[in-house]
Amino acid sequence: MNRADFYDAELSRHNAHFEAALKIERTNQVLDIGCGSGQAARYAARAASEGGVVGVDISEEMLAIARQRSAEQGLRNIVFELGDAQIHPFPTERFDVGISRFGTMFFADPAVAFSNIARAMRQRARLVLLVWQSHDRNAWATTLQQTLPPGIGPSAAGAAFSLGDCAVTEHLLSNAGFTSIDFAPVHEPVFYGPDADAAFDAVTTLFPIKEPGAAADAARRQLRSVLETHATAEGVLFDSRAWIVSAVRR
Repeated sequence: MNRADFYDAELSRHNAHFEAALKIERTNQVLDIGCGSGQAARYAARAASEGGVVGVDISEEMLAIARQRSAEQGLRNIVFELGDAQIHPFPTERFDVGISRFGTMFFADPAVAFSNIARAMRQRARLVLLVWQSHDRNAWATTLQQTLPPGIGPSAAGAAFSLGDCAVTEHLLSNAGFTSIDFAPVHEPVFYGPDADAAFDAVTTLFPIKEPGAAADAARRQLRSVLETHATAEGVLFDSRAWIVSAVRR
């Protein structure tokens, strides 16, 4: 399984909640921020059948997959652009809806980023984000941090959790020009593979244990043991909690 397929499978239960919250209309112009391999953008393109979608991401590798899959599905109302959404020169007041599935937590300067995104959105346009809650509420992060060697797993200080504090995120969005800011909890497990072997391959690809020797071997054995304890009839699952953040451009 490649990285794009892993992420889509990992987040499949979250994705159902996210798509239900988007409420994209047939003629909407949609901006997908941090679109990755384009799963959410393709959903938006099908919903906005008489509108259009622009997906932007900093990974050319992911964008190549997004373009290929969109073409294979015959979607003609979607384009993908390489760029950093915090400084990307979007057209002013172009979009009716801004969306992002776990793509807005990694901005170096989130205040600048959300202001740039707001300028691209029309008055009363909607913004819908899926972001992780805090590190300590996500067992996939805490468990991997405790299991993997120091400095390898997802840390509490990591950018992945930068929008988990509702007060911080509300302040950022309000200052950027958004109102009617709301947080809806999503409590679903993440999927790491159909069995412990597949999950082990996925985790060690995402978080390589490169150090040789007995300590690294012990870490690998511990990781496999932890993954086996999380194996269920539905695959290897870790508890997680996220927010669907919705807001309206003033």
